[in-house]
Amino acid sequence: MKTNFNKLIWEGWTVGDFIKEIEPTFEWIIKQYGTKHFITNSGLKEWIKQEQPYYKKHIPEVYKYFLNKLNN
Repeated sequence: MKTNFNKLIWEGWTVGDFIKEIEPTFEWIIKQYGTKHFITNSGLKEWIKQEQPYYKKHIPEVYKYFLNKLNN
């Protein structure tokens, strides 16, 4: 399933905007600690919600994007 980066989520913010905002931190964590930093899928989900600016609810497309990055 392809990610729809243009899907509007909240007040002009799209899936792609949220991904772009937190991806540098995600990449840094992976470089520093490896994929084991996110021990569980629910841990990843909670981290993403915490890191998203303004909107602290679960966005399935954003979660699936980062889950896919962890599994590749």
